[in-house]
Amino acid sequence: MSEEAIRPAHRLTRRGLLQGALAAGAALGVSALGASPAAAAGLTVTRMKVLAGTQAGVQYGIGATDLGIPARTPDGRLLFMFGDTWADAVGGASWRSPVALYSSTANLASGVVFDGAAGAGTNTQVTAPQLWYYPHDAYYETVIPSDVITIGSRMYLHAIVNGPTFGAVRWTELWQSDDSGATWQHTGLTFPADMADGHFQCITWGQGNDGYVYIYGTGFQRDKGIVLYRVPQNSMTTLSAYQPWGFANGSWGWGNPATEVLPGKFGEMCLRPLGGKWILTWFNADAYRIDAMIVNTPTDNLYTAAKTTLLWGGNWGAEDATHVAQLYGGYILPGSTLSDLHLSVSQWNTGNNSVYHVEQFRIQGLA
Repeated sequence: MSEEAIRPAHRLTRRGLLQGALAAGAALGVSALGASPAAAAGLTVTRMKVLAGTQAGVQYGIGATDLGIPARTPDGRLLFMFGDTWADAVGGASWRSPVALYSSTANLASGVVFDGAAGAGTNTQVTAPQLWYYPHDAYYETVIPSDVITIGSRMYLHAIVNGPTFGAVRWTELWQSDDSGATWQHTGLTFPADMADGHFQCITWGQGNDGYVYIYGTGFQRDKGIVLYRVPQNSMTTLSAYQPWGFANGSWGWGNPATEVLPGKFGEMCLRPLGGKWILTWFNADAYRIDAMIVNTPTDNLYTAAKTTLLWGGNWGAEDATHVAQLYGGYILPGSTLSDLHLSVSQWNTGNNSVYHVEQFRIQGLA
């Protein structure tokens, strides 16, 4: 089946995923403007700039895109990993995913500027390519990046293989790069779609100081809570090395069957060690907002951990710095601190496709 033949179904399914969150937010009344809950919590929120996609101008053949998951490369730059991308508009020409752009921006407060595309070599005029070949067809509908991490001189990318429609996860897989994200190779590791009862499809991770990478996972359908895993940082490509954290025989422990550490309806997540603590940001699909929590360790009790809303969903035509229409994502930019947090946040107007882009937000005062 041709790409054109399947794309309408792809678009409708993607719309449905976001419109579900929009409807939930409307039911909660969170789109009504007034005193900003974020401001009331002592935060200062600045909507800085559109980084890529609509309203950003076409860069490296990217006219419409989302996600923008950032990581620090081994050579010191920033790499932003984007999801479904088109040259012009959603459903338009040159459908690719994932694609990635580089930035040498040192001062996040000045706004991120891109200066290269992964896979493009030194040619700054070339279209940012899909990072590895696969056809967007009836089997590989699309492959979505989940999170990126740098361990020493190697980068790892967890990716979600969708097919035959968006949201139907065939499996997830691990890719690696040894040249700061310029090229990517499959590690040979795949994760079953039903791993941890479907809670290991969309993941986020952070490297601890104890030799382990800690991973929060959830489903890709925004209808599940989260589970916790860990893996030795030198065993990333060994499936049996991934240990679940679970509750059994009256206590929590590693190696028990994975147990939800926090219920809810989680979307995109970002877990990072920061300032001697760990921070998790996530798209709260049930409440139509982006939330955050700061904990001492990933095994802390997330039920009792304090949660802070960073950005609220809103209506088109009635936005401000803290109310963002059809928002999702919310990834922490390297160089952030707990008191000066920078996020890449996606936005998609599913009604007319006029907006499909990634923005940079600055949130001060969280710590």
